[in-house]
Amino acid sequence: MSLPLLTTKLYLPPQRPNLVPRPRLMVRLGDALCSRHCLTLVSAKAGSGKTTVVSEWLHQQERPAAWLSLDDSDNDPRRFSTYLVAALQKLDIKIGQTVLGRLETPQMPQAEALVAELINDVAASSISFLLVLDDYHLIRNEWVHQAVGFLVEHQPPEMQLVLITRVDPPLPLARLRGRGQITEIRDHDLRFTSPEAAQFLNELMALDLPAEEVSTLEGRTEGW
Repeated sequence: MSLPLLTTKLYLPPQRPNLVPRPRLMVRLGDALCSRHCLTLVSAKAGSGKTTVVSEWLHQQERPAAWLSLDDSDNDPRRFSTYLVAALQKLDIKIGQTVLGRLETPQMPQAEALVAELINDVAASSISFLLVLDDYHLIRNEWVHQAVGFLVEHQPPEMQLVLITRVDPPLPLARLRGRGQITEIRDHDLRFTSPEAAQFLNELMALDLPAEEVSTLEGRTEGW
């Protein structure tokens, strides 16, 4: 890569003050971890709180996480692969050393071959962790989709993948559903329930509304 890595793409978003607790979503995410699902897909519209919910959950649990915030430039396979390795090396510097060498060759390696080497490195590591790819809807490159799809289906038990996106990715989601290997959190899950809406309006916004008015507002906004 000609440009230096932007390390802030690898930062887990900090905890935000004055958030409405979302224990039911924390339980869903925790269950996915305990069930060892290959993929946790958080797919919902812009502004629905996807990144906030996932990052808040990560701050509450002990398992380490590799975080990568994607952007349009990551449609370049070399750039995506380099950032992916950089995210994983924050957990174990030995992961991806061979992969980085292959990225220096004139011809880009096939997606499956490159990811297979990365998977072998993760399997050899003693760290159990989560890999989070945020803003995955920005990815349009077929090589990257193939790489992530191969990773989903062949990742070692030491790793679990979380994708945060506005649209469903072109991955084998139906096959994962059939195998019971996926947790999906969608728009209707991220909407505020009535108790959550009441806490937001009365405690955080300090409006002191009666229950019927909270219910009316929650109904009109459909939880948003």
